[in-house]
Amino acid sequence: MHWQTTPIHFIDFEGSPQSGIVEYGVVTVLNSSILETHTRLCAPVGKIDAISFAQHGIREEDAATHTPFSAEWECFNRLRQSGVLAAHHASVEDGFLRAVWPYPSAAPDFLNEGQLTAHWSPWLDTRQLAQRTWEKLDNYKLTFLLHTLHLTDTLASLADRYCPPNRRRPHCALYDALASYVLFQRILCETTWENADLQRLLRESKASLAQRNENVQTKLF
Repeated sequence: MHWQTTPIHFIDFEGSPQSGIVEYGVVTVLNSSILETHTRLCAPVGKIDAISFAQHGIREEDAATHTPFSAEWECFNRLRQSGVLAAHHASVEDGFLRAVWPYPSAAPDFLNEGQLTAHWSPWLDTRQLAQRTWEKLDNYKLTFLLHTLHLTDTLASLADRYCPPNRRRPHCALYDALASYVLFQRILCETTWENADLQRLLRESKASLAQRNENVQTKLF
């Protein structure tokens, strides 16, 4: 299955274990093109502390006027059933999701074609893909990669088109989801993965060599 034939949903959450998710952003991509985006603030389940506010800039009183993230079950369950979830350092987003809903409904297991699974994974992880692509960088934080690869102008143009006017910077959920998409496009240009099947990208998204080999060994044996 070629990766371009399956929707990829680039996701970013802002929040903390204490506050829960206070903003989400989703960029849905098919055949390398953006189909749609979604973003909104979410009422916190706990206090937004000063450290979190300094990072994402979301005031507790502003977020409290919105419905909580738990109201988005149908949306995120539908996303998982329709395609692959993607993020930069995806274990963070996976943890946020599982804290609200441990499992989605039965959804395609894109690592094992034709099978179903009740997990939010497998994730496409742009952090892991970037590490496979540029092995000797100092770090793989999203902002560092965007500046190092001269992608900030491209991202700014997309942010002007899709993001709310006051949420066009790092640590704004839709902005960071767009950043993951822009980075993914650059990774494809630097590798042979533009013609890869989806399973290859998902294997390369796993953190360890053992994890990347696990699916291949399952198929062999």
